Amino acid sequence: MTTPVLQVTHLRKQFGDFTAVDDVSFAIRPGEILGLLGPNGAGKTTTIHMLLGLITPTAGSIQVFGMDLATHREQILQAVNFSSTYISMPLALTVEENLWVVARLYGLTDIKRRVDEIVKKLEMQEFRQKITRKLSSGQMTRLTLAKAFLTEPKILFLDEPTASLDPDIAHKIRALLKEERRSAGLSILYTSHNMREMEEMSDRIIFLQRGKIVAEGTAREIVARFGQADLEEVFLKLARESRETA
Repeated sequence: MTTPVLQVTHLRKQFGDFTAVDDVSFAIRPGEILGLLGPNGAGKTTTIHMLLGLITPTAGSIQVFGMDLATHREQILQAVNFSSTYISMPLALTVEENLWVVARLYGLTDIKRRVDEIVKKLEMQEFRQKITRKLSSGQMTRLTLAKAFLTEPKILFLDEPTASLDPDIAHKIRALLKEERRSAGLSILYTSHNMREMEEMSDRIIFLQRGKIVAEGTAREIVARFGQADLEEVFLKLARESRETA
């Protein structure tokens, strides 16, 4: 059996009396795209922040590449990166300057070649010298994706990575992710509210509801389990149940 690149065991996070993540366990295999689904407030972002070491779990463990995140955080994060529609980069720098800063922070060599390569892949040539504060939302999304790809991570956490992109660029980003998975064995944790995108991208999906995993499997298996027509209908059913029982 292939050893997981990421193993989460009985993860829990409490903020005072509120439990945001409640006894969550899952694994990601090498080269796997794992979808993380759930309505707003289900615990997705809190889970990702714990996986990045940004917040400390109340209980449970996170193993990455067989190492404990709590004790090997710096070593692990050299091979991990993150992109989200909801984060920003230093606004006074140009796009290219931001990428150079990230490259230097990660100790990359041959930075110019790597930056040129990423800019070309994400079709950013026309705004690579643009001041970051002047970027459109879609251009900012491509910059945060470029930052994530730049370091050639082994694991990538993607939170709504195509939410601000037009359909053509979003399609190209999905194709790039699939190619990186195929060619480099990239493992990905993927969240999106676009159910068709989740069905297309995810090898497996875990569905969070009020901090707990309520479904796990392929998109087809989850749809069949809940007796719905598609993944969007499952999402609507669980989201409405969550609001009714809140």
